[in-house]
Amino acid sequence: MTQATTQDLPMSEQSPDALAPRDDQGSDTNVGEAERMLSVAGGAALAAYGLTRKSIPGVLLALVGGGLIKRGYTGHCEVYDKLGIDHAHGRDSAANPDDYFKHGIHVEQSYTINKLPWELYDFWRNFENLPRFMAHLESVKVIDAQRSHWIAKGPMGHNVEWDAEIINDEPSALIAWRSLPGADVDNAGSIRFVPAPGDRGTEVKVVLDYIPPAGQLGRIIAKLFGEEPQSQIQEDLRRFKRLMETGEIPTTDGQPRGNCSGSGKRQESMEP
Repeated sequence: MTQATTQDLPMSEQSPDALAPRDDQGSDTNVGEAERMLSVAGGAALAAYGLTRKSIPGVLLALVGGGLIKRGYTGHCEVYDKLGIDHAHGRDSAANPDDYFKHGIHVEQSYTINKLPWELYDFWRNFENLPRFMAHLESVKVIDAQRSHWIAKGPMGHNVEWDAEIINDEPSALIAWRSLPGADVDNAGSIRFVPAPGDRGTEVKVVLDYIPPAGQLGRIIAKLFGEEPQSQIQEDLRRFKRLMETGEIPTTDGQPRGNCSGSGKRQESMEP
């Protein structure tokens, strides 16, 4: 893929701030802030890439990109109007299973960790531990026994937030949760802890479903920026395994060449 920037777009050449979403939250606005930023960023990337193709499919990509830029800049979506959805003012309800089937992304990953199920369950059950090994999470704040507030890294340096509730809890075996109405990104997930054969520890299986801003197109846009949910969750579980088994997570900080001769550093251990 040829690398392109938003400078290839006439709009961006006319004004450095031309692609920035407006800050208004008028009655006509029905797209949430995080979704608007993703629409602008993804639209600019699609338009720039389409213009470099110099072909009819490229022109079509550029037109789709322009539509996304307009959607993000104005904060208004015609499809949302027809569906009665309002992400800007929090008037939409939580996503239902049919929404996930039609518009969502499904991710499954598993890892075998040399720890007992109850040890892994206890650590994960305190959601505030998750940002320690999930790179996309900024923070998770437990509100009460069932609810928590999540903040994750979003597009163009903007965070996305949501409240979640636990919907199934089987000690040492299963935790399942889902986002509550008003979430920037509707999502649901579960994690199972199953004893591995041959006393090899515990098989940890994570299932995540989420509806990205801009629907399935959001996944295509994410790939343009080098992000892939399946790979991200796999890496998160690898870090979880290392944290639980050794008490620390490896990092390449201080090791710019990535070899074993550098002065590599490690993150804080599990002990405070």
